[in-house]
Amino acid sequence: MRHVIALDVGGTGIKAALIGAEGEFLYRARRATGRERGPDAVVEDILGLAADRHVRGERHFGEPAAAAGVAVPGIVDDVRGLAVYAANLGWRDLPLRDLLTERLHGVPVALGHDVRTGGLAEGRAGAGRGAGRFLFVALGTGIAGAIGIDDRVEAGAHGFAGEIGHVVVRPGGHPCPCGQRGCLERYASAAAVSTAWAEASGDPAADAADCATAAAAGDARATQVWQEAVEALADGLLTALTLLDPRMLIIGGGLAEAGDTLFTPLRAAVEARITFQKLPEIVPAALGDTAGCLGAGLLAWDLLNTPAHPTPSEVTA
Repeated sequence: MRHVIALDVGGTGIKAALIGAEGEFLYRARRATGRERGPDAVVEDILGLAADRHVRGERHFGEPAAAAGVAVPGIVDDVRGLAVYAANLGWRDLPLRDLLTERLHGVPVALGHDVRTGGLAEGRAGAGRGAGRFLFVALGTGIAGAIGIDDRVEAGAHGFAGEIGHVVVRPGGHPCPCGQRGCLERYASAAAVSTAWAEASGDPAADAADCATAAAAGDARATQVWQEAVEALADGLLTALTLLDPRMLIIGGGLAEAGDTLFTPLRAAVEARITFQKLPEIVPAALGDTAGCLGAGLLAWDLLNTPAHPTPSEVTA
C-alpha cells in the first residue's frame, strides 16, 4: 500500500503517522520532544522517528514510504527546507529537509511551517473544505496564520507568508521578540492572555483557560482582560481581511477551545470594524491537534504529485 510519513514537531511533543493516498491515518504515535536535552538531541530524535516509521511502513505495507512531510514551529523557509528559527527548540538555519532526506536514503521530504501545514489540512479536510479562499489563524503561545487559496496554502516568496501575529495592532506597545512593538501576539495569544489574567487576578498560576472560564461566569476583571484580547484580535483580523478578502476565517489553537466565549464577541468585534470589506464566515477549526500531522502528510503527497520530483519507483530504484 502506498503511504507517506508525516511528522508534526511541537515544543513539547512530536506526532508521527503513516498516511495513505486518501488522507487516511494508517498508523499514529506520539512522543515527548525532549527539548531539555538540547537541539541536537531533538533533531536526532526526529531523524530516528522518521527512520523507524520508514521501516515500520515497509514491514506492514510491503513497500517503503513514497515521501515524507514534516511540520515544525517557529520561522520556516519552506522553499529552501530550513528551520530558520525556533526559540523553544534552539534551532537556527537548520537544514532539516536535507538531513531527513539523507536519513531516509533519498526519499523526498517536504518541510512546512506548523501553522501553514495545519491550515492546509483544515482547508482540504476540515472547516475550510470547499471554501476556496480562507485564512486560518492559530491562537496558541504565539499567533500565526495560513493563507488558503484554492486547495493550497500560500508560503510567500521567501516562505514567510501568514505571520499575522506580527501585525502591529498597538503602535509603541509591548516589545515583541521579533523586534517590533505592539504585535498582535503580545495582546491576543494564549500566552498574552495568561500573563494579563495572572496579573489581574493576583494568581501567578492562572492561565488563559482560567480567564475564559471566569469571563464566562461574569467576573468583571476577567471580562476586561478577555475583551481587550478580543479587540486586539479583531484589529489584526481587519487588516488581514482588507488585504486578503477571504471567504472564511478559521480560528484554531488553545484560545479557540473557549468556544462561544471567544467566537460570540469576536464576530461582533470584527463586524463592528467592517466598512467596505466583506464580512467572512468566522468558524472554529475542526481537526484539533491532528491537523498538523495530516497537513504534513498532504505536503508529502503534494510533493509526489509535482512533476519536478521523482516518482516512488525512482526513489527506491
